[in-house]
Amino acid sequence: MTDKQSLPINILMADDDEDDRLLTIDALKESRVLNNLFCVEDGVELLEYLRREGKYADPKDSPRPSLILLDLNMPRKDGREALQEIKADPKLRSIPVVILTTSKEEEDMLRGYDLGCASYITKPVNFEGLVELMRALGRYWIEFVELPHD
Repeated sequence: MTDKQSLPINILMADDDEDDRLLTIDALKESRVLNNLFCVEDGVELLEYLRREGKYADPKDSPRPSLILLDLNMPRKDGREALQEIKADPKLRSIPVVILTTSKEEEDMLRGYDLGCASYITKPVNFEGLVELMRALGRYWIEFVELPHD
């Protein structure tokens, strides 16, 4: 039997803010959570990645994520639209989506849950908060939750 804690999970982050992506990568390293992080810049890229289209056609470079971290406010296709498409697709809807956004609007939170997100989290204001969040997410999604395999 394999030790569940030793297995990395594939996390796909969709966020148009390069600083947020880099900070999240650093926070994951700092939190010592064992996982693989892949990043896309908007909802269009997110769906291309998930559907293995274009530059994401090779599964080795774009493995199916165990978890999606989704920003709401992105260009081309925002997180709300992308979430709606993910949850409408029978091949993708089993992937848990955690909304990680700066939006504190109750309407965004309610809509996110209505569309099928697993959690709605407001981005921490500092790096230490982000490290703690990544540590908590890592513990929860890696140690406690049973995730479907590809």
